[in-house]
Amino acid sequence: METREPVYYQDVERCVDDLVAKVGKKIIMAVPLAVGKPNHLVNAIYRRLKTDPSMHLTLITAVTLEKPSWGNDLERRFMQPLVERIWGDFPDFDYIGDLRKNEIPKNFELVEFYNKTAQFMNCPHAQQHYLGSNYTHAIRDGLIQGANVISQLVAKKEIDGKTFLSMGCNPDTHLDGAEYIRASEGDGIPRAIIGQVNGDMPFMYGQAVVEPGHYDMIIENPDYEFKIFRAPKESVSTTDWMIGLHASALVKDGGTLQVGIGSLGDAIVAGIMMRHTENEAYQAVLSEVGIQEKYGKLIEEWGGLEVFDEGLMSSTEMFVDTLIELFKCGVLKRKVYENLDLQTLLNEGTITEQVTPEMLEVLLDREVIRPQLREKDVSFLTAFGIFKKGIVLEGGELVDGEARFSADLSDAANREAVIKACLGDSLDKAVVIYAGFFVGPEAFYETLKALPEDQLKLIDMRSVAFINQLYGDDYQLRVAQRKHGRFINAALMAMLNGATVADGLDDHRIISGPGGQYNFISMAHALPDGRAVTMVRSTRGSGAKATSNIVWQYNHTTVPRHLRDIVVTEYGIADLRGQQDHVVMTRLICIADSRFQQQLLDTAKAKGKVPADYVIPEEFRNNTPERLEKLLVPHRRNGLFPAFPFGTDFTDEEIIIGKALKGFKSRANKKVALGRDIFKKMMAPIPDAARPYLKRLDLDAPKTMKEKMMQKVVLLALEGTKAI
Repeated sequence: METREPVYYQDVERCVDDLVAKVGKKIIMAVPLAVGKPNHLVNAIYRRLKTDPSMHLTLITAVTLEKPSWGNDLERRFMQPLVERIWGDFPDFDYIGDLRKNEIPKNFELVEFYNKTAQFMNCPHAQQHYLGSNYTHAIRDGLIQGANVISQLVAKKEIDGKTFLSMGCNPDTHLDGAEYIRASEGDGIPRAIIGQVNGDMPFMYGQAVVEPGHYDMIIENPDYEFKIFRAPKESVSTTDWMIGLHASALVKDGGTLQVGIGSLGDAIVAGIMMRHTENEAYQAVLSEVGIQEKYGKLIEEWGGLEVFDEGLMSSTEMFVDTLIELFKCGVLKRKVYENLDLQTLLNEGTITEQVTPEMLEVLLDREVIRPQLREKDVSFLTAFGIFKKGIVLEGGELVDGEARFSADLSDAANREAVIKACLGDSLDKAVVIYAGFFVGPEAFYETLKALPEDQLKLIDMRSVAFINQLYGDDYQLRVAQRKHGRFINAALMAMLNGATVADGLDDHRIISGPGGQYNFISMAHALPDGRAVTMVRSTRGSGAKATSNIVWQYNHTTVPRHLRDIVVTEYGIADLRGQQDHVVMTRLICIADSRFQQQLLDTAKAKGKVPADYVIPEEFRNNTPERLEKLLVPHRRNGLFPAFPFGTDFTDEEIIIGKALKGFKSRANKKVALGRDIFKKMMAPIPDAARPYLKRLDLDAPKTMKEKMMQKVVLLALEGTKAI
């Protein structure tokens, strides 16, 4: 791609002036999903169009992040210190406030291919302008919408005296978008590529690194720097832990891992880490809960229970923070290389990462290089560290400083001299993690910034066109790198025919979007040793309001039945690949909650899909949450299965207060009973155990009647969760 000198701006308004002068008042701008949005630029354009009806902005993006807000004074007391501590000076997007109030101006359209989960289900603008795309098609579909501007946050770094920019958290779609814009410059349509520098953005390597001339305009002003969005950890429930344990046994040593965000993603990574670092306890738990007994053959063929000796690599659209934990503990350590010959030899075990004379012999025998070394042979050898850096080919000779050797390796004596003088120590340009974007908590960003450069370079930020599919000129290389691929994602529901629901409702309202889930499941079927694992919580709701997430049918599908593979609930594993319908249905019924199994079975029998004489095996008839809770109690006493296996940004008091206030909302509707309870509290002394929570909410010494009432509400909420 041709590079040029960009125009730098310290004033975002001047940048908007020049952008309008270049592309006109109809701006169709694509910005990355989640963290990488150029907040100040987007807000400046949006504010201008609100005062200038002749302007029009179509913003194509996904997952607009925003700081939490509050609806009353008690919520403010809880949330405001959190927001100030965790999100700091992160500038919210003006359009989100208007969107939530249904006050979007007519000259603005927000087009998202993935909505922030369940946040805009009742927002007409968001529902009407949703762009239904697989992640790999998002930039294509944005260009179909007519995108004439792409922009994002970037990191900046001096390397060997030269300035470079990194797309940091979001090369996912913008690498391909920029390539299209540059390739289309001769068609007469004005377009622009804009970067906004932010010092809080981790500088990531791989294809995310570009020269400043990649951009037409660069906004750089310390006044525009801000904390990139932090995403605090969710708690991991017993249900999540059990799903994670089942799924972790399906990951094969020496393989490839893809996993998503959220508590289910944390659970699978925590299960994998437990398998590696606490293997004895891990195997004991799997034996105790019956996982080995029920699924031993499946695990032996497709996964394992042992520690990860060879290790894993990760090719994942989302670089979740927990992958860093797998990286640090030695699970993510399998290195791959962007050369098919090398990768094939490594997969075979014919060579290792250590450069040896035998490696050179293998390369000659396999005709990867010729005995009479050519320019491309020497470039290959030096690029991957087989030859030391700096060795060049001149006039048929290998030149290493003052030393010269013949490039003819067919001469045994000369070959020995070359081996002695020119070989490197180990292969270079390794990758352990390929990823398209990231978002995470504070500790994640700080870890990335603190990683030594040699470790950080093992993380290659890429386009999702590379990560999420096998198609491309390097198809065979992608297949070789992603051996034993395990693509693990979450769904909301699974139908008895094996189809799954992850992104929408049966009334066509969108909850989130398919993202890359379809991509990865399709890839699992295309790889000779790949498997797709879909994690589904067996129920939603609790008590009498509980309903099954294993359903007979649902009028919305994210992944169709013909791509069914493995489904995991907290109660077990259903291997659906290549199975007849009656097997698919009975296997899913066996991992459903037992409160709903008979109804599911009766429906399947009534429809003629399951034999009339089929009986649910006895070992699957006790699928209850109470049994699972009881199973984990002794292990929790020993420190296993914590609610936050990877830590949290919340204090202990905040965790308890948050849980208490959330549980209290259901009682708030019963006003008569609530008023009576509050009145009783007015006369009762304050328990000492409650004082830290009241102090956190600044209600330990209430001054007004309103504050006294709030104090009693908090006490009732804490009692409801047995915190006091």
